[in-house]
Amino acid sequence: MLGASLPVYAKAPETGNVTNVVSDGKGRNINDEADPAEGSVSADNKDGDKAGNTASDGNAAGKGDDVVTLRVCNWEEYIDLGGWDEDEAMELENGQTIYGDRPIYQEFEDWYYENYGVKVKVEYSCFGTNEELYSMLTLGDKYDLVCPSDYLIMKLMKEEAVVPFSDEFFDESKEDNYYVKGVSPYIRNVFDENEINGESWSKYAAGYMWGLTGILYNPEYVSYDEASTWAIINNPKFSRQVTVKDNVRDTYFAALGVYKHDLLTSDEFVNASDYSNRLLEEMNDVSEDTIDDVGNLLQDVRDNVYAFETDSGKADIVSGKIVANYQWSGDAVYAMDQAEEDGVSLDFAIPEECTNLWFDGWVMLKSGISEDPRKQQAAEAFVNYVSRPDNAVRNMYYIGYTSVISGGDDDTIIDYVDYNFGAEEDEEDTFDYNLGYFFAGDENSEDYIVTAPMEQMNRQLTAQYPSAEDISHSAIMLCFDDDAAANINQMWIDVRCYNIKDVPVGIWIFAGAVVVLIVAAIVRRKMQMRKY
Repeated sequence: MLGASLPVYAKAPETGNVTNVVSDGKGRNINDEADPAEGSVSADNKDGDKAGNTASDGNAAGKGDDVVTLRVCNWEEYIDLGGWDEDEAMELENGQTIYGDRPIYQEFEDWYYENYGVKVKVEYSCFGTNEELYSMLTLGDKYDLVCPSDYLIMKLMKEEAVVPFSDEFFDESKEDNYYVKGVSPYIRNVFDENEINGESWSKYAAGYMWGLTGILYNPEYVSYDEASTWAIINNPKFSRQVTVKDNVRDTYFAALGVYKHDLLTSDEFVNASDYSNRLLEEMNDVSEDTIDDVGNLLQDVRDNVYAFETDSGKADIVSGKIVANYQWSGDAVYAMDQAEEDGVSLDFAIPEECTNLWFDGWVMLKSGISEDPRKQQAAEAFVNYVSRPDNAVRNMYYIGYTSVISGGDDDTIIDYVDYNFGAEEDEEDTFDYNLGYFFAGDENSEDYIVTAPMEQMNRQLTAQYPSAEDISHSAIMLCFDDDAAANINQMWIDVRCYNIKDVPVGIWIFAGAVVVLIVAAIVRRKMQMRKY
């Protein structure tokens, strides 16, 4: 691993209760409004000049008061906010007690002071979509640490807008380097192997959550086979009973699966020695002809689905408005949990053609860090703190998504998986689920087998931790170049804003007649002018 050298501050001696010491520096609740007088940057602030000024004021205040101001921007509802009930505390097999008292970003302030002897104030803001975050950054909002999805990470790397993690961040001998010591071997390999501008993702990004995409469905109305193909999105049997994502990347990926179904499921393709590379190429096909054809297919999808949605699909399938929902694995887990409370059982299927492997990860922004070693150390420490196994469990429990952390030598994560999904000792209808690929980097390892009740098949366990088989049929959707992005965005506008197929035949006949009359009038006038 390569990174920029960063000065290391000596740890402070162990102290007692430091809550009062940093009580004025607690990060604000994500629902609170930022106070410009305190130099905070609100996620709602789109004024570039104002954002720049507040960032400058915040840095000055931090240095003058010996407080490091760390501006963090994350997805909404994407970190544990604490406030757990006492009966929510989890006693894991390894003796670890998991309990959320306060928001993790507030507890980080105390931990940082205890370990580094430096006060830090976390200003925590949120965004709703990658596009919103990019717009905020483009308009001048200043953040030190943000957590976008994979393709925006790639875009920011291309634009050289991010700071590499330091050498110290990757030092596995350091006790508090929870990320590098605990990241899943599988995830580490993905981040090491994928590159932008000849540099690996891992140099600039640290993973946070990950998963696959698939179909969340109600098995009372949809069979497993019907849900196990992207073709369900334009299957007339489920007209107005299915939802797809209201963003071009996710829905284009699903439509590509429909468009290339025969190729992607053929024995020759699946059994090819270079299958993974070919799959990546096919699922990132943005040639003009393919975009046109997929656009036409999406016109049909538009007529078939109940809605294009971002977040409402979870509630719609629980309430019974729809029977199937194109979903990210984490939201699928959340929806299945919610449905159970209402006495409804939902399942999750990975389409046979291919699934999208996605990541959200932490990157440090040049515009925020500004070569300030104190800020960079605090940002890297924040990544490590949320990567500590007990905090990774807290976040997974709160948001339903899957952390990239496997824990290394710490068995907290695998114990949490068994705590959540393991079968009781006297259960007979069970299956063994091997997660060796994620925890050990070896799918044949027998050290990470969870014995789960059969009812977990195609449900929360297999959604939260997909099988090695499902992973083998996954592909990352890469960052489009400018020309492809322009073409695919125009296609999406055509699909979402105007469907030419919706124009009634009578209108076409009328329009054609009008054109004929206009042409005839022009010709007649020209002939009359020639006579004179």
